Amino acid sequence: MAENEFRAGFVSFVGRPNVGKSTLTNALVGEKIAITSPKPQTTRRAIRGVLHRSDGQLIIVDTPGIHRPRTLLGERLNALVEATLGDVDVIGFCVPANEKLGPGDRFINERLNDFPRAKKVAILTKVDQAGKSEIIEQLTLLGTLREWDAVVPISAVTDGENGAAQLDILSDVLLGLMPASPPLYEADTVTDESEDERIAELIREAALEGAREELPHSLAATVDDREEREAEPDGTPGLLEIYASIYVERDSQKGIVIGRGGSRLREVGERARREIEALIGRRVYLSLRVKVAKEWQRDPKALGRLGF
Repeated sequence: MAENEFRAGFVSFVGRPNVGKSTLTNALVGEKIAITSPKPQTTRRAIRGVLHRSDGQLIIVDTPGIHRPRTLLGERLNALVEATLGDVDVIGFCVPANEKLGPGDRFINERLNDFPRAKKVAILTKVDQAGKSEIIEQLTLLGTLREWDAVVPISAVTDGENGAAQLDILSDVLLGLMPASPPLYEADTVTDESEDERIAELIREAALEGAREELPHSLAATVDDREEREAEPDGTPGLLEIYASIYVERDSQKGIVIGRGGSRLREVGERARREIEALIGRRVYLSLRVKVAKEWQRDPKALGRLGF
């Protein structure tokens, strides 16, 4: 294959919760397309982000984590992961350098055998938070798991000159494993998520921050309506009104999300509004309502209404 041949293809990162999969996706794309949170199972969709280079295109599919499901939602998320990983060209297995390889890592590594079509790359994350001996030990252990198509160490910090250089090395490796192909997306496309889907995810991310342990899995968000206010006399776009809902499963959870006197919901609204304004580049009025959809994670109709 010619050296300068244009390449394009799909890569998905897998790994235990909080190894930095969504953060890495956002850093490679250069824009926030996947929400991040220390809570497990934050990602619930197969979100595609597109990295454009002069020599190729990387389509990064951020998926929910591989886990043992306990609800119908969990089963659907696992089915989504299976379908996604069965179609990608490369799977990047993310393992932190500063944590011992555990049963969760080995479980995921074994599951990679179910996807023989994809090339496998080990990505050792957070190398800036580990000593030299730890990194060497982790690389040695990774080598015992399987014959990798490549092994790439990368730090948790992906900004600055050093971070950019590491991202370039990783994208070089990933692109080199992709097939020769014309571009798969237009040059100005960074994601195939709709604006409303991205806004709903930013609201859910804001609601997840500081949430109690029982809440994260029970939270969902939707954009219900949006209205344009008249433009300013100088031609500046008017305020965009966004009306959205946050769903929980029980009345007790509704009280937790709203907080005393509505204090927590106001904080969630402020955080979400700032992120939404950064995303769409204009001023926003955000109205949030908290609704109860009883046991929605186990209800096929409710899952359908919420986009799962």
